[in-house]
Amino acid sequence: MRILHIETSTKVCSVALSEGGTVVFEKTSFEGPSHASLAGLFVEEAMSVAKGTLDAVAVSAGPGSYTGLRIGVSLAKGLCVGAGVPLIAVPTLELLASEAVRKHGDSDCLYCAMMDARRMEVYAAIYDARLHLVRETMAEIVTPESYASWLETRRVCFFGDGATKCQPVLASENAVFLDGIYPLATAMAPLAEAAFLEKRFVDTAYFEPLYLKEFIATTPKNKVLGK
Repeated sequence: MRILHIETSTKVCSVALSEGGTVVFEKTSFEGPSHASLAGLFVEEAMSVAKGTLDAVAVSAGPGSYTGLRIGVSLAKGLCVGAGVPLIAVPTLELLASEAVRKHGDSDCLYCAMMDARRMEVYAAIYDARLHLVRETMAEIVTPESYASWLETRRVCFFGDGATKCQPVLASENAVFLDGIYPLATAMAPLAEAAFLEKRFVDTAYFEPLYLKEFIATTPKNKVLGK
């Protein structure tokens, strides 16, 4: 199977092409939010490698940057309609967690993927080492109490661009912070291929990414960061 992967949920922009489980093309930019100009160029290069034939298109489904997600999803939808192939939506936090598990490899650890929102707010979800969802995706304001119940009983690995700013308030010997974990198109390949085999497609016309613009948490400002 040949799948094109598009990831634009953060400041990183990446596109990859996989064939039968192997990534045969990959292009990534870490230089900032220039997705509108770069994503299309990366896709063009990938399609030249694919020689115009695809079996599916996979896109990062959010949460993440509102503008970035719209660019990626719009591009993916256009490609699906043009090529007549199905659309696969890969949850961004699951994508992050898959990279953390692959690089860290601690089967006893819980994996908390965190994406930066604003101030002390993050989008976060917790997975086990098999990428089973332990706690659903939430938009929250991180305080010293946020993960205390989890950290009392086992190690929790925190990662993603939202984890660094939370490190000072998540002080625990069971808290592990992993650097260099990004949502990348290359990491989408195994997740997208599993979805393809299980026919877990989304409706190309009506699919919308998970923006999580409204925050659930209402913690008073004087409690943030222990103030």
